[in-house]
Amino acid sequence: MKTTDTPKSQVDKFREAARELETDDSEERFDRLVKDVAKAPKPKDGDAEKK
Repeated sequence: MKTTDTPKSQVDKFREAARELETDDSEERFDRLVKDVAKAPKPKDGDAEKK
């Protein structure tokens, strides 16, 4: 017996995944998290290769 379920569109799959991950739309939180991820430690003397 076949089911008549229609396949989910890509956007529906994305929305479902976002709900499961409990995402939030806060721009301030997004900016804070991006800064945390994008922040790289300063290289120590001798760590950077000189060309």
